Amino acid sequence: MSTIEPETWPGPLADDTAPSVPAPRWKQALWAAYLGWTLDAFDFFIMVFVLRDVAATFGAPINDVAFAIALTLAFRPVGALVFGRLADRFGRRPILMFNVLCYAALEFGSGLAPSLTAFLIMRALYGVAMGGEWGVAASLAMESIPAKRRGVASGFLQAGYPSGYLLASLLYLAVPWLGWRGMFMVGIIPAFLAFFIRRNVQESPEWQMRSPAQRKIRLWPVLRRNAKLAVFAVLLMTALNFLSHGVQDLYPSEFLGVQHRLDADTISLIMIVANIGGLVGGIGFGALAQDMGRSRTVMLAVALAMFVLPFWAFAATPLTLGVSAFALMVCVQGAWGVVPVYLNELSPAEIRGTFPGFVYQAGNLLAAANANIQIWLAGEFHHNYGAAMGLTAGVMGVAVILLAACARTLTGDDQIPG
Repeated sequence: MSTIEPETWPGPLADDTAPSVPAPRWKQALWAAYLGWTLDAFDFFIMVFVLRDVAATFGAPINDVAFAIALTLAFRPVGALVFGRLADRFGRRPILMFNVLCYAALEFGSGLAPSLTAFLIMRALYGVAMGGEWGVAASLAMESIPAKRRGVASGFLQAGYPSGYLLASLLYLAVPWLGWRGMFMVGIIPAFLAFFIRRNVQESPEWQMRSPAQRKIRLWPVLRRNAKLAVFAVLLMTALNFLSHGVQDLYPSEFLGVQHRLDADTISLIMIVANIGGLVGGIGFGALAQDMGRSRTVMLAVALAMFVLPFWAFAATPLTLGVSAFALMVCVQGAWGVVPVYLNELSPAEIRGTFPGFVYQAGNLLAAANANIQIWLAGEFHHNYGAAMGLTAGVMGVAVILLAACARTLTGDDQIPG
């Protein structure tokens, strides 16, 4: 990695001949990436609040409706591959606009589904659109941001995830008036982000510097040359996704609603507190990764999460539930705050529109059965969702620490950022 001026477009993601990037340009790209991920997560997490409402409407068991979460997660790699390849070929900016419009329209359509089958199909298609957004937005942002700001920027970008969850938590207060269908229809709002991107965001300077031939480079030969790196990244993302979804997807409806019998207002308040913790953790640990290193910061955040996990899983009062949820989300989303910069720095430059998003969403695919596994485990534990969620999250937290600690050994790459 070359030594560069702090405000120039940096070396690890580009050639030393890359031009300077004015501050407004990279800030607008970062805001677009953050808002895209915020609104994407907002649309996704609406589902976790209304599982039982949807089940009641269609007269279906909760496990059948929870399959919608698994479908969304399972189809995200398809979107990462499709939209990522389009972004490598035609540019990050236009594909991000198209992607945002797709997921907003499919979210709205979910609220119109006449049957459970139609609803599941819409959630699968939504998964395709959701899967494309993160990788395209992250490559656009990270290819535009000065090197010394990448850690904080990574945490800010990934903080869009708890931000979206926070917005969904606030919207849940309106469920008595909107109903579950109305909550999904509100998901059309992200479509307006496309106009912001079109007006304010410029194309990635790295992509602009590529020749037409470089923009058409084939994916699979590059992946074959970097097979160990790709396998490592998928395994790490699988463990991180199991950890993250393991403490979030069933938490409001099953853990707080069913096990603790809390009302909608209390559930919403706890989730708001928890996701404020996620915002603090994502940005804070992202900034820490600038000096401490990527892998070491992930390990620290997850190790702290393992300490908090027992208090979170067995909390009994609204106060202890809220405090432990805040603390756990600081740690879990703190680990995720490092992911955008980590994956983009690991990515082969010629497929950066595809690689980060694809390995991230491939991990989601392998973790897609998380909700159904936890529902089954909770049944085995006499409907103790805290124990089921704590067990799965704990196992995967240990896996994350081991993978991050052994990154260089597993890949044979001494350049992996520590």
